[in-house]
Amino acid sequence: MIPVHQSAALLDNGLSRLMAGTARPTECIVVDDGSTDDSAQVARRHGATVLATEERRGPAHARNLGARAARGEILLFLDADVRPAPETVERVGATFRDDPRLEALIGSYDDEPSSPGFASQYKNLLHCFVHQSAKRTASTFWSGCGAIRREVFLDIGGFDESYNRPAIEDIELGYRLVAEGKRIALDPKLTVKHLKTWTLSSLIRCDIFDRAIPWTELIWRDRLMPDDLNLKLSQRVCVALVSLLLLASLAIPAFAITSESRATTGILLLASFGTVLIATLSVVALNHRFFAFLARKRGMRFAAGAVPMQMGYHLYSGVAFVVGSTRYAVGWTGERPNRLPLEATDVSTAESA
Repeated sequence: MIPVHQSAALLDNGLSRLMAGTARPTECIVVDDGSTDDSAQVARRHGATVLATEERRGPAHARNLGARAARGEILLFLDADVRPAPETVERVGATFRDDPRLEALIGSYDDEPSSPGFASQYKNLLHCFVHQSAKRTASTFWSGCGAIRREVFLDIGGFDESYNRPAIEDIELGYRLVAEGKRIALDPKLTVKHLKTWTLSSLIRCDIFDRAIPWTELIWRDRLMPDDLNLKLSQRVCVALVSLLLLASLAIPAFAITSESRATTGILLLASFGTVLIATLSVVALNHRFFAFLARKRGMRFAAGAVPMQMGYHLYSGVAFVVGSTRYAVGWTGERPNRLPLEATDVSTAESA
């Protein structure tokens, strides 16, 4: 099941590989979420069933629409900007057949991102490393390449449609699955290639507004911060250290400017440099496995260039946590909203594009 919005070329790339895999899906449903390009035509050309939203409603709504219309026992969610491996469908089916008690399954991006730019390589390799290093019993769900038993998905109410743009709707679903005692497995060999091109600005904007802030609110809502994925203890320590040390490095020169003693000014500026150095060494030490991974994949120069990126990531993650915590405190409701089970829809009566 694939939601798509204005991504005809990427969808064409992904569907070509999906349909040429070692096993074809029993049905392929593409939900056109308010596109004005030829995404729907591309999907039909590959033999997919095309449904449409009345207007752009976001991937959570689109996936729910497709899941209600699906007939298979296992729902495999893919993003429109990923290219599945030849064995993706076969591997998902075999995993659920081999473990009848498994409720959900997720994979990761592969270690060969499509876009050559530095921001795209860094972002996608970071995602790959985080998932490949995570616990095999996952603490959340991932809709980039994630599968779930349809009955479980419908019973739990599907994705939260209050997320009306790509955000953390899959993470939120995973939190509810875990709270209900459902098991989510992470298969490191279930990989897809990410085709998206990131820029530095789009990366930071997405990390802050679509990930860190809403995820912080979710953490407070469910009182759940697992030692896994982006929330590993080492990453939390990094956020605290980098935030404190870099803020200190900015504050110290302010005192230096007001000092009338040249010697005092020199000492303060040296202290400012020292705090930046300590912050850098702390990030390298706590993320040494990630930087070693980057060095193996892209060389030492790339890994060195990723150090300030990682420092910035930890810094704005800390700021976003403060913002998200404040937003949650202001809008606190005291309980998780109830979600009713989704009702199945006959594909023949679903709204088609």
